[in-house]
Amino acid sequence: MEMKNENESVSENKNESENESVSENKNESENKTVNKSESENESVSESESENESGNKNVSEKKSESESESENENKSASENKGENESASESENESMSENKGENESVGVGENENERHNKSVQKITHPFHEEHPLVLVAEQSNEGLKAYCDGCRELLSTPCFTCIHCNYHLHKQCAEVPLYLPNHPLHPQHSHLGLFLRQRPNPNDQVVYGCALCKEKRNMFFYECCSCCFSLDIKCAKLSSSYKFNQQSKHHIHKHSLIFIESPMAIDVLKEFNCSWCYEPLTNFVYFCSECPILFILHKKCLDELPTEINHPSHHIHPLFLYHRVRDLFCNLCQKQHSGPFYGCSLCHFNINIGCALPMSIVEDKSRHQHPFTLLRRRGSFICDACDTEGNFVSYICSTCNIMVHKKCTSLPRIIKFSRHDHCIFHKYFLKDLTRQVCKICFKEVKLDRGSYSCRKPGCNYVVHVNCVLEDDDLYKVIEEEKQWEELYEKSMQSSIIHVIEVNEAREATKIEHFSHQHCLVLANKMEREIERKCDGCMLSISPLFYYCSECPFFLHKTCVELPRIKQHWFRQSNATLNFKGFLKCSFCCRPCSGFFYTIRRYLQMCLMCAKVADIIECEGHQHFLFFDFKCKENCNGCGIRCWHGAFKCGKCKFVLDFACLTLPHSSFHKIDEHMLKLTYHDDKEKSYCDICEQERDPSLWYYSCSICDTSAHPKCVLGQFPFLNDGITWDDVDHPHTHDLNFFRKAKGYPECFRCGKLCQEEILKCGESTCNYIIHCKCRDY
Repeated sequence: MEMKNENESVSENKNESENESVSENKNESENKTVNKSESENESVSESESENESGNKNVSEKKSESESESENENKSASENKGENESASESENESMSENKGENESVGVGENENERHNKSVQKITHPFHEEHPLVLVAEQSNEGLKAYCDGCRELLSTPCFTCIHCNYHLHKQCAEVPLYLPNHPLHPQHSHLGLFLRQRPNPNDQVVYGCALCKEKRNMFFYECCSCCFSLDIKCAKLSSSYKFNQQSKHHIHKHSLIFIESPMAIDVLKEFNCSWCYEPLTNFVYFCSECPILFILHKKCLDELPTEINHPSHHIHPLFLYHRVRDLFCNLCQKQHSGPFYGCSLCHFNINIGCALPMSIVEDKSRHQHPFTLLRRRGSFICDACDTEGNFVSYICSTCNIMVHKKCTSLPRIIKFSRHDHCIFHKYFLKDLTRQVCKICFKEVKLDRGSYSCRKPGCNYVVHVNCVLEDDDLYKVIEEEKQWEELYEKSMQSSIIHVIEVNEAREATKIEHFSHQHCLVLANKMEREIERKCDGCMLSISPLFYYCSECPFFLHKTCVELPRIKQHWFRQSNATLNFKGFLKCSFCCRPCSGFFYTIRRYLQMCLMCAKVADIIECEGHQHFLFFDFKCKENCNGCGIRCWHGAFKCGKCKFVLDFACLTLPHSSFHKIDEHMLKLTYHDDKEKSYCDICEQERDPSLWYYSCSICDTSAHPKCVLGQFPFLNDGITWDDVDHPHTHDLNFFRKAKGYPECFRCGKLCQEEILKCGESTCNYIIHCKCRDY
């Protein structure tokens, strides 16, 4: 990344000329000094005129300095006795001219040009727009997060005025390449290259080798293996020292020794993998394990190779290391790394369960300390309402018993599927029977759960349901902090309100999606079928239109926020206006508005309007989105691979595509409106459009008057949500021109690909001199 400065050559020429004049004034004769200074002034003026052409003040000041030097030359030749004083005065005049004239004339312009040049940069990860330097933070400024380190933005920083992209100055200036990084000696000759996460081409995302985070941020990656470091961890290499494997050989990889981890902010969030105490001055960690393995030096040196554990009295347990995950008989979970085990009984315990801390205290999570309680048999955790075994912790003040992991449950989180912050509570007051809003199973009121405390909001979820996916929640220290950030993060898509009516409705606006002003209307002047250019659905009352060109938007589409929180991910979704995109959720090609989530998920407006808990006319119960669902959709019969809407009471599943089907549609096969129908009593049915057999258990369109029925894809066509004339990007075209989409072609020309007449949707070259036309079905989009 380079920031171009136009004045570098000017400043360098000035420094060189000044140094040369000083040295020659001291060592050479006075006449040569005068001549040399004269030539220097000319060279400086030439250099400045080349680099600052058009600046009249500079040229005028330089001409004055030249005339002064000529007069001084004449006076020097007439009076030799005054040469020394002339030389001294000339040096003074030179310094004064350069100190005064250049500082007044050139200096001001140079400073202005310098400020302008460093105020904008082009970053390789955001090439579409320049980034502008913000030196001071305004009190009214928008709070945002740096896209390089994912920390709260502070000045100085670079920001994009066109979209929601920000970088700290130090993050924008990190090098694109790191050679010979000490954390990755295996491929030190290759170095590490700067990349940005997420990348749509990344099928598997590996976390940072040090902190194991997979956040959306800049990171360095080895081009030969999966090793990666985020930028915050990569710059800490000065504190690393390598060490051989420990004497116990408990780990399969070499362990790296760090002398002063407390100086590393990122490590302050972690505890020792053995004693779970905060990290101190000397630690060992593994940079190759997918899960962070880090130990105090004292723990590694004192780790016993053999223990007698009360959960397994008949044999001693020996220290092992397992390459693969191993099942712990106490916490009932899979773990990797060091284990204590009995090979005779196949009994295994991870280090955390074998040697747990006696007291756990964290007042930010729970106001009282937890004390270790060893007991035989199982118990029900009061924090998460799930079963535990042998190792538990109790709070004698609150009279509760919890898992070890539940001693550090976050007190407040922001869950993507709820608008408010939710709080962890050990029991719920003044509530009747509640169901979890994620799995729709009962939540016990006398057990731990997360709930919303806003008046009238009865949102309750199980602990394990809400904390299952790290991408769906964010730990919040204070509720007020989140609410302030949430309010300021919402950006309206209306750029400017020009006129309002008596009801304070905006009647004339400027909108980010259109170059002309839009006017509010209640009905169409003529009875014509028009679609909203935002959601591609038919125009209904209260819409905005353009008086200069055919452009229409529903009032609800106009008022959509430009940036908002979407329930699908705990990150901002940005509203964009695209000519053509394929929706990542319903898998249909659409034009109009799209919400972009994490830069690689494109959500059309119809899918964006769907909530995570819905009522559907095709089913009698509520449906909720299940990220793990991989069953067949009851609407179309297609397998759902990336989650679907599911019924908590029966085996009913719907995908985004079926859920966003229009409830009614016209087709030339019938004079009446065809209605979306959800069940057919006939044993065998046929589509009246394609005349193929139709599965009566799947959704279809029908007319009860004419007894017409047809597949949804036959009624709507292949491209029901595309506007005529939109640009179809990323297509194969021998002339490399953009192609435009049209539902019909005039005169039925021949397709350049298959040679048949074009009677269906086509792609036509936008150049008037090019007659290239192909069927949409003749290419893979």
